[in-house]
Amino acid sequence: MARALLLLGWLATAGLVATAAVGYLVDGSRYFDLHLLTGLGAALLLLFSHCWIMFFLIGTGKAIREAVAEHALDPELVERTKELKNACYPALMLAMGLAMTAFIVGGGVATQVIPAWVHQALFFLALLAQVRALLKEHGALGRNAELMAEVDRRLAAADGGAPAAGL
Repeated sequence: MARALLLLGWLATAGLVATAAVGYLVDGSRYFDLHLLTGLGAALLLLFSHCWIMFFLIGTGKAIREAVAEHALDPELVERTKELKNACYPALMLAMGLAMTAFIVGGGVATQVIPAWVHQALFFLALLAQVRALLKEHGALGRNAELMAEVDRRLAAADGGAPAAGL
């Protein structure tokens, strides 16, 4: 599931690039609807992927916390789940906030209330934040998978080699 969520994040990034291409490379007034729809789709996909990655880390962290409590495993395992979340959540929130802001400010540009350069600057900041967030998520999800495998091994050892059911 983690790989699928990362793939969605990279597709959202491609959607952001496609939105910029439509905005820069074609007549803005003639293709405004296409620019708006690709921007909306990319922003929604970006929000979807990051939110689900957050929920995935929360869910696996809860499962690890319950396994530690039920089987008297090392509490340090729970701390490691917190470290994973703390490592990537700020980047996720920044990417989501900048993408939403760039999209909303685009409406101000369309109504000629906000200069186009503001929208463009927010877009580039959102794109950089998105790539940074995806790289952080990739690392955190990889370490999360390793942590889950470690908890599973410890559960199997604690149960005399029987396969662990919860993780």
